[in-house]
Amino acid sequence: MDWTRILTQVLGELLAPTTAAYALAAIGLNLHFGFTGLLNMGQAGFMLLGAYGFAVATIAGAPFWLAVAIALAAGAIFAAILGVPTLKLRGDYLAIVTISAAEIVRMIGRSTVFNDWTGGSSGLTGNSFKQTFQELSFLPDGQSSLGPLTYANNGSDSWWVRVVAWAVVLVAVLLLWMLTRSPWGRVLKGIREDEDAVRALGKNVYAYKMQSLILGGCAGSLAGILFVLPRAVQPDAMGRSMTFFVWTVLLLGGAATIFGPVLGSMLFFGTYMLLRSSMREVLPPEIVSSTQIEQIGGALVGVALMLLVIFRPQGILGNKKELAFNVR
Repeated sequence: MDWTRILTQVLGELLAPTTAAYALAAIGLNLHFGFTGLLNMGQAGFMLLGAYGFAVATIAGAPFWLAVAIALAAGAIFAAILGVPTLKLRGDYLAIVTISAAEIVRMIGRSTVFNDWTGGSSGLTGNSFKQTFQELSFLPDGQSSLGPLTYANNGSDSWWVRVVAWAVVLVAVLLLWMLTRSPWGRVLKGIREDEDAVRALGKNVYAYKMQSLILGGCAGSLAGILFVLPRAVQPDAMGRSMTFFVWTVLLLGGAATIFGPVLGSMLFFGTYMLLRSSMREVLPPEIVSSTQIEQIGGALVGVALMLLVIFRPQGILGNKKELAFNVR
């Protein structure tokens, strides 16, 4: 077994823009669920809206920063539309609404009615919206190596995309740390643990929930931009399975923690790559096809996550006391 090649692939997966995008989406979900107790089951909808907002605005001629602002605005408006009718309700209504709304966004994206803007089920090709981002690069043309990893400095799968993606994640972690240690963040934790007690203290619980939903949704929209920078915007690639993966990343690293989403994303995708690469080396293609290896790898990751939930439900970095709250 070629362990050098396998470990190189795992290391590449740890630094991949996709890993960073999931970490950022999980940070937004962490603000929703981990710190506020909101069951958002439609984070993929925020990501898809952010991706479409950025891509469509760029294709229409908007400069990079305006396109990013439009993507963030789309996430904020989407959060407000979801929050207005549901945040005053108790129970799992928000989960039902968000997962349904995310599917509506996906179906609208692949509909032929908006084919001129969204590209329908085929989506939007990467070459149509990446130019403004690539023009911001200060890296010289050519290739660079970092240890065993070698990538082009610029392009879709490049060091430039990786540098920007992980820089955004670092800024998001810093902002989350500052917010959750502020009086505003302490109110969110109070809402998570006992909403009625916070309301009795004169706090506007509805307003705080809405603020949390909007901020976490904007993080999801920004994650959608990072997710599509190395690829195209394809609605079916950002469906229910994406929300499941984001939740997996969050629960693996630990909800209500600062670095949990980042650690969870790196462990999840690193382990997934390790399993797939190892099976390709061990199992001959005559017996198990590449498609079956993907499915077996997903099943093994699922089993590992089941064991984690059973024996360490708070996640790797989580505190078990943080789980002692009533989800509203």
